[in-house]
Amino acid sequence: MCGIVGLHLREPALEPRLGELLTAMLGQVVERGPDSAGVAVYGDPRLSPPGRTVVSVLGISPAEVAEALPGTPAHDADATTVVHATPAEVAAALPGARIIGSGEGFAVLKGTGNPVELADSFGLASVTGWQGVGHTRMATESAVTPEGAHPFSVGPGQCLVHNGSFANHATIRRELRAQGVEFDSENDSEVGARFIAHHLEQGADLEKALRLLCERFDGFYTLLVSTGDAFAVVRDAIACKPALVAETDAWVAMASEYRALDVLPGIEDARIFEPEPEEVYVWRR
Repeated sequence: MCGIVGLHLREPALEPRLGELLTAMLGQVVERGPDSAGVAVYGDPRLSPPGRTVVSVLGISPAEVAEALPGTPAHDADATTVVHATPAEVAAALPGARIIGSGEGFAVLKGTGNPVELADSFGLASVTGWQGVGHTRMATESAVTPEGAHPFSVGPGQCLVHNGSFANHATIRRELRAQGVEFDSENDSEVGARFIAHHLEQGADLEKALRLLCERFDGFYTLLVSTGDAFAVVRDAIACKPALVAETDAWVAMASEYRALDVLPGIEDARIFEPEPEEVYVWRR
């Protein structure tokens, strides 16, 4: 089943409330995915200082970061540690680290267990910024592990959250591997994330990459994809997986259920709609 929430702020005055609002939204979709959860947040100066690349990793504690990279700040967030360094620096100094996201002004936090408890362990309610996406997972395609939790972030500042399943992910994984794309898991959602990242690297914009995904992937899916300047939603041709978008002058939000939107300020004045099948919706900063 799985639950998706996302919030793209247009009004800077709301940025101090990003984490508070995202926490409230995530709490409304717990029943859709009680196994694990994750978020990606954009613009929090504590997690990701302006102009500084950070790396989100699993399997490494802040104490290990301090020993391997003296003087390097590291933020503890449950199973995730956010390291204020580059991916190359982390890979060289901490070969056991499993990188789950990297970029400027961007951090990924994820783990297993109850999503509300995870949000608390992440310190999500105190996060600030201009954009955030979240996911609660009910595992169907792979084991319940922090690595299998969403978001999947495989390009700088880019992440994907997914409700549904890709029927032909094994075929597309083989095709991408033949083109030199490497994978970290057998999760079908990672294939979608890698496909999008690959086409972005080849020069496609986000809308084009998602249109290509619709042409190539079989299955049932609702996707929310975010980058350092955009927020996008797309559904499969049948659109059987739930999705609602709400839009005001102050924000754009997407969720699997209306109750996750109902916690937002000004929802009573929002334009609310269900995304059309295979239509790509993109909002930019």
